[in-house]
Amino acid sequence: MSEAESPVADPVSEAAVDQKFKLSLKVDIQNIGPCRKHVRVTVPRSDIDHFSGEALKEIVQTVAVPGFRKGRVPASLAQKRFKSDISSNVRQRVLMQSLEQLAEENTLDPINEPDFDVESLEIPDQGDFEYEFDVEVRPSFDLPQYDGLTIQRPVRDVSEADVDAYLNKYLAQYAVNESHDGPAEHNDFVVASVEFTKDGQPFRKISSIELQLKPTIRFRDAELQGFDKLMAGAVPGTEKKTQVTISQEAEQLEMRGETLDALIIVGEVRRLKAPELNSTFFERIGYNDVAALREEILGMLKRQVVYEQRQSVRRQVIEKITESATWELPEQLVRKQTENALRREVLEMEQAGFTTQQIMARENQLRQNAVTTTRQALKEHFVLDKIAEHEKIEVTPSDIETEIQLMAIQRGENPRRVRARLIKSGVIENLEAQIRERKAVDVVLKSAVYEDVPVPASQEDHIQALSISVCGTSSVVVSPTDDEVAE
Repeated sequence: MSEAESPVADPVSEAAVDQKFKLSLKVDIQNIGPCRKHVRVTVPRSDIDHFSGEALKEIVQTVAVPGFRKGRVPASLAQKRFKSDISSNVRQRVLMQSLEQLAEENTLDPINEPDFDVESLEIPDQGDFEYEFDVEVRPSFDLPQYDGLTIQRPVRDVSEADVDAYLNKYLAQYAVNESHDGPAEHNDFVVASVEFTKDGQPFRKISSIELQLKPTIRFRDAELQGFDKLMAGAVPGTEKKTQVTISQEAEQLEMRGETLDALIIVGEVRRLKAPELNSTFFERIGYNDVAALREEILGMLKRQVVYEQRQSVRRQVIEKITESATWELPEQLVRKQTENALRREVLEMEQAGFTTQQIMARENQLRQNAVTTTRQALKEHFVLDKIAEHEKIEVTPSDIETEIQLMAIQRGENPRRVRARLIKSGVIENLEAQIRERKAVDVVLKSAVYEDVPVPASQEDHIQALSISVCGTSSVVVSPTDDEVAE
């Protein structure tokens, strides 16, 4: 989540602000919901007249009017001829200074810009000027106790078998998916159509989709369990029936929790053919030989263990320090930050060197629980941000550059290209917030008491993730039917 912004978010130029004059504001702030306030500001006529006089004085001194030397234009003539310019100038001055003074004198602590249209506001010719707006603010809560927490830390050794398994996954990215004459086996693919029905009525049909024989097929809004066993031995023409249950947080509200029947009709079986490990291939991927590649994979797997440790420890830390975080958050804010939370998680997994499939599987899992996950993530953010503020934690440019360098190494890209991509997608702000929160967690962990607990390897490789929603239109790996094209 990006850093909170002041409610004085640049509606006008700071050059137009009279810094010496103090307004006699009347401010009324009311709570109108979770983390949301309604602000009514009244600027008395005397203050408006002050700014009007200043604006008129500047006009007289700077404009050129035929028949008068600059600085000698009568005030009455300037007032009449440049009424619109003076009015606009006064509005800018009044709004900017009143908003800045409002921020200085009141502890709103906003997280978004105020919800009002500056251009639609007009200062009356007589009487006071009044404007109002709604603004989302940070929740108010006491800083939790975070010293000396007892934390279970997962530990796992990286074996040669782990390196072998990851090497196979890595090489699969360069493999050719060829047609296979025999029956489908574990990790083979079936090119199939999937016909979903609800209560016996057609619901949706997806054609020419490649499904890998893994225990779980994870759509964005549903999961198909036991797929490898269901399709074992399948050949062209094989038909299998199964069921999928739609996530409780799918975009289509009326479909949440619904169970659909699925008919899978196999059209083709495919098997991956690994690339030949020769000098041409190693030159292509940037390694001298398989030994150098295995060395890099070993380091990557160790970083993934560290990532898993951090995630587990972070979860425990968050659970402990957010036990008292029972305050509510506005639904609009939660939904606005859902994509932000997803991008943050993907960013962390990219830095740790997870494969595209592993990342997509995790992303789909998060999407199925997006609202609940985001609401908790926001509470985590506010608590960690308060700890960071209390500990005076800052993120330096070198911190960001170090992260970008690591991401560039993981993805085999130029650091400049990675930075440009992060800036273009808006993720660069997420990166800064991520580093700040990580430093806050590190502060908590310095005083923590650890208990090492052995854990098995992650099971994410048992999942094929698809960028497809069972209840919606798909983004990839789907050839739509004629009916879908018509729709």
